[in-house]
Amino acid sequence: MTDYIVRATAAQGQVRAFAATMRDTVEYARQAHDTSPVATAALGRLLVGGAMMGVMMKGEDDLLTIKIEGDGPIKGLMVTADAKGRVKGYAFNPQVMLPPNDKGKLDVGGALGIGVLSVIKDLGMKEPYVGQTILVTGEIAEDLTYYFATSEQTPSSVALGVLMNRENTVRQAGGFILQMMPGAEEKMISDLEEKLKKVPSISALLDEGRTPEQILDFLLGEYGLEIQDRIPAGFFCNCSKKRIEKALVSVGKQELTAMIRDGETIEVNCHFCNKSYPVTVEELKELLIRAR
Repeated sequence: MTDYIVRATAAQGQVRAFAATMRDTVEYARQAHDTSPVATAALGRLLVGGAMMGVMMKGEDDLLTIKIEGDGPIKGLMVTADAKGRVKGYAFNPQVMLPPNDKGKLDVGGALGIGVLSVIKDLGMKEPYVGQTILVTGEIAEDLTYYFATSEQTPSSVALGVLMNRENTVRQAGGFILQMMPGAEEKMISDLEEKLKKVPSISALLDEGRTPEQILDFLLGEYGLEIQDRIPAGFFCNCSKKRIEKALVSVGKQELTAMIRDGETIEVNCHFCNKSYPVTVEELKELLIRAR
């Protein structure tokens, strides 16, 4: 199991924690979307964060979508995850190029700019839960920390990192989320806050070769860390020719008739995995019969 997420508790249930290593997932997304280094870092961070938030959900069919829209050159990001560690996503402008920020790092905040972060949870109810916050920094980890505090009233610490090789492949990708449960003692909270201020970046911890278990032990070992689960994670898209055909039927007879009149095979592209599906004129005629 190369990419996986660890779920744990500490301090007798006062803290719940998640940590992930997801290099292969982010590298797959980089190749699928041909992302620039800064777009790889932005999308990679949100894929890692989304995957960890996905496994927080309880239902097998629950779905989580995180959408970021900003006024920066990348325009936005979209990630969808489920409770099984499966995640997919894309950048609105995957080829965006930017100079490094003032710290010499990939400028994810500059790429996203000022905007809004939306979290949509489809939990099988009549209406999905929607939480929305402003982008605090555009660096994603801080924005998710702010989302948890304001929309879910859960004090959290989120760290996300993507480290690139010189040839722009993904060297490391991962992160952690620590959350204080109701009734957590003030002293424990303040002690942990002080410790987190001194922790190296998540990218540095991963590059040292630390596993998610070792990262959580480094952060929470003194608080009686208990590893509860180890969940495989990966990039997974459920697109298929059948789903594409269903989408085409839904556009209606008028649109389908116009496509048939053009007399050419059309290519339908999946936003999430960038796979293309050719649909011939004959197939379009069959879909027209099914359309209303």
